[in-house]
Amino acid sequence: MVRIAIIADTHIPSRAEAIPEWIREEVERADHTIHAGDFDAAETLDEVRALAGGELTAVTGNMDPQFDLPSVTTVERGGWEFVVTHGTGDIDGYEERVAGVVRETAGDGPAVGVAGHTHQVLDTEVDGVRLLNPGSATGAEPAGTATMMVAEVDDGDIDVAVHDE
Repeated sequence: MVRIAIIADTHIPSRAEAIPEWIREEVERADHTIHAGDFDAAETLDEVRALAGGELTAVTGNMDPQFDLPSVTTVERGGWEFVVTHGTGDIDGYEERVAGVVRETAGDGPAVGVAGHTHQVLDTEVDGVRLLNPGSATGAEPAGTATMMVAEVDDGDIDVAVHDE
C-alpha cells in the first residue's frame, strides 16, 4: 500500500504563520506528498520538500509565480496517475476546467485530478473524472479550518480520506 499526503494552499506567510503540527506529521508519515500550489514563499516550498523527504510532487499556484514549478504535472503511485494542477481561475467553471486538464494530460490508465485554489474540500466526479481538492493546509481564508487528504492506494484500489483539525 502507498500512502499519499495531499495538501494545497499553505499561503505562508501571507495568510498563515505555520503548517499545523498534525499536518506536518501526516506529510512525514506519507510515502509521497502532493502539493497543489500556493506555497506563497520559497521557504514554505523548502519546508514542505523537507517534510516530504524528497518525495514531493508540486505545482505552482497563482501566488507562486517566482517558483520554477510546472503548472501541471503527473505522478504515478500504486497504479494510479495523479494529475496535479492548481486550478487557477474563476470559481465558476472550476470543476469542469480542472476535469478538462485531467482529460488532456492523463494517460490510458486510472487517473485522478488533484487541484487547490478554492480552499474548499472537494471529492467529486465530473464527466467520469474524479477530482480531489484538499482545501487549505493552514486554514487560510476563506477556508477557516486546516484540512488535507490522505490517499491510500493498493493494487489499483484508491481510498481517500479528509483530515481536519
